[in-house]
Amino acid sequence: MPLDTARSLARWFVRPLSEPERSFWRVVTACFLAAVILWLLNALNKTYTTRVSYPLEWRFDDTSYIPVRPLPGRVDVQVTGRGWKLLRNTLGLDIRPAEVIVRRPGGSGVVAGNTLKPGLIGAMDGLQLNAVLTDSVYFEFDRLITRELPLRLSPGADGKALPFAARFEPATVTFRGPASTLNVWPNYYQVHLPKAPAGRSDGTIIVPIGGPALVQTNVQQVQVKLQPREVLTRQITVTPTLHHFPPDSSLRLQPAQVTVAVEYFPEDSTRLDLSQVQVFADYRQLRPQDSTVQLLFRPLPYTVRAARIPASVVRVLPGRAANN
Repeated sequence: MPLDTARSLARWFVRPLSEPERSFWRVVTACFLAAVILWLLNALNKTYTTRVSYPLEWRFDDTSYIPVRPLPGRVDVQVTGRGWKLLRNTLGLDIRPAEVIVRRPGGSGVVAGNTLKPGLIGAMDGLQLNAVLTDSVYFEFDRLITRELPLRLSPGADGKALPFAARFEPATVTFRGPASTLNVWPNYYQVHLPKAPAGRSDGTIIVPIGGPALVQTNVQQVQVKLQPREVLTRQITVTPTLHHFPPDSSLRLQPAQVTVAVEYFPEDSTRLDLSQVQVFADYRQLRPQDSTVQLLFRPLPYTVRAARIPASVVRVLPGRAANN
């Protein structure tokens, strides 16, 4: 008898799984979902104190300044509010960011976390601000300037001037970006020919114009038409200058003078000023293992198409005081 009773109970539990009685489990599932929804609604109606990340919106003169690094987009705070409001903040639904006003954005700066309280309180809807957990937020701005520069071909991979002239359309490109980036450029912009350029039936090459980060251009590409031309070479002797060397040191370079091969087009001969071809050694790039440093060029004048230093590595030796 006990065995028959056990079998009866087992059949009672298994019977709802049979095809005719699957509706039983649909009812059970519906009841479970209803219970979960009621529990969730009840939980969201309660009040909680928790830590959240609240969005920020920066206000500054964006016609004259540009951030040179990403501005912090959120700040950590402790708030009290109903579950509905906290869920809305987590999902980013209809959230008004807190404004951070930078009246003098030049250079770098910091905003203390406590000074953000008025903006956060004014922006929060249905949330009570208890504390700002982020100590401070940092920013860095630069002046936003515009430069219109003529185009010229960059030299080859080996530093040699390309044996053809280029006609660009448009002939100049307008660049807009941070002053610290654009002001160090020479009075022209070098265009690099791609290895597999796109061409047109009239013989022109389509070359994309891409500036560095944060720099915008008024055109995305230019047309380049190449024409063969003669390139002249002249050997000159240059004395490298020392940069970032210890001011009280007596270090010197060996050799003290180097030969530079300057390449230019014949029509630029009368305007060529070789004194503007300057070479320097940066002490910060010194290789301690052999006490050598790579020589670098200052921006070359427009009339110089390319310049090369056959022996571009020099040694740094102790000696009499050098010209810093």
